[in-house]
Amino acid sequence: MKKELKVQLDGILENQGLARAVAAAYASQADPTVEELTEIKTAVSEAFSNAAIHGYKGEGGPVKMEFGFTSADTLMIKVIDKGTGIENIAVAMEPLFTTDTGPERSGMGFTVMESFMDKLKVDSKPGEGTTVTMIKKLDTYYEL
Repeated sequence: MKKELKVQLDGILENQGLARAVAAAYASQADPTVEELTEIKTAVSEAFSNAAIHGYKGEGGPVKMEFGFTSADTLMIKVIDKGTGIENIAVAMEPLFTTDTGPERSGMGFTVMESFMDKLKVDSKPGEGTTVTMIKKLDTYYEL
C-alpha cells in the first residue's frame, strides 16, 4: 500500500464531521464519482460514530484512521479504537442491534457500512478495542 495517511482524532461525536472530511480529502486523490465519495464519507462516519458511542461510551478516546490504496482502483480504510470492544461481532452486525438504547440509535451502522463498501471486516476483543476495515473499489484509477 502506497501513499498512506494515518490520522488520530479524539473519539467524540463533535469530530465526526472532521473524520468525514479527512476521508473525502484522501479519497479525492483518485477522482471518485460523487456517489462513491458520498458512500465513503458515510461509511467512515458510521465507523467513527460507533467508536465514539459504543467503544468509548461517549467519553472520548483515541480513534485512529488509516487510509491507503491497495491497488490503483481499490481504497482501504481502517477505523481503530482501543475502547470496550465487541463481545459478539456476528450479533453486533445484525441489523437493528445496538447497545445504546437512546432514541437516536437505529442499530444500522454496520449495515450501512456493508451497503456502501465492497468489503467490511470487523476485528474486536472485549476490553481491547475494535478495528473496522473497509474496502472500496472505485470506478477510476489512482496513479500509485
